[in-house]
Amino acid sequence: QVQLVESGGGLVQAGDSLRLSCAASGRTFSSYTMGWFRQAPGKEREFVAAIRWSDSSTYYADFVKGRFTISRDNAKNTVYLQMNSLKPEDTAVYYCAAHTRPYYRGTSYVRSDFGSWGQGTQVTVSS
Repeated sequence: QVQLVESGGGLVQAGDSLRLSCAASGRTFSSYTMGWFRQAPGKEREFVAAIRWSDSSTYYADFVKGRFTISRDNAKNTVYLQMNSLKPEDTAVYYCAAHTRPYYRGTSYVRSDFGSWGQGTQVTVSS
């Protein structure tokens, strides 16, 4: 049981930056692998980035490598997504999510691996 609330979305121009935040409830936040997903109009929700509970190692979708950075602050129960060099095709609703189980040791980050979701925050990138 994890409650998530995203914030930080907005309207920006191509090349600009945004930092999304996801505040999580619960006393065991540090034991959960966290992820970011996004969903554009007419498309399926897709994986963006994930950060492990244990060593904070990260994994990114190919289309954001070198531009986005996922991080977490366990003391604040918050996960972040720093988005640089934004492109119009990054326009989507961005969701944070917690893995279904604590202390997850695998490397699968598909949608079905995550059981708690935030409400989403809109990111719009104009050209």
